[in-house]
Amino acid sequence: MSSTLGFTTLDGDLMPVPAQAERWTADEAVTRLFASHYRQLVRLAALLLADRDLAEEVVQDAYVRLHQRWRTLREPDRALGYLRISVVNGARSALRRRAVARRYAAILVAFPDVPSAETSTLDAYEQTVVIAALRRLPARQREALVLRYYADLSEADIAEAMGISRGAVKSHAARGLAALRQMLESRS
Repeated sequence: MSSTLGFTTLDGDLMPVPAQAERWTADEAVTRLFASHYRQLVRLAALLLADRDLAEEVVQDAYVRLHQRWRTLREPDRALGYLRISVVNGARSALRRRAVARRYAAILVAFPDVPSAETSTLDAYEQTVVIAALRRLPARQREALVLRYYADLSEADIAEAMGISRGAVKSHAARGLAALRQMLESRS
């Protein structure tokens, strides 16, 4: 899928960007993008975060930022790429916040017999073997695999979303696949 402001039809085909896209208001553009790509972006974030509620927050924040910055976008037809980058970066930030919270959790008074809501949510996602193995991969490898095989992005789009070169995308994806294969084979 290209990183344009294209919109998906009911058949699943990507329609080209209308010539007047640059003249759309922020409300018009974001409404059309939301209708066409919200679910896809939430699924992407959910795979990176393993938390559907947090994924929805990350995606909603990305749409809000796009709306706020619509007038300053140099290339409005690349808004979908901007949203993907924003979602990936938002997921990274959320994962960092989660890691910090876990580090300092020992300081807080804990109730060991009562699992947190976050733990329950994570447990639900960990039920599938593939997702559990995917989550054990290093962040960059996981991102490369999710963007490639789940979001079905090209190497160029993945490189743009992750902020790395196409060669680095190939490297992260190859290492991630090898590690994932090894983890899944060791469970058999």
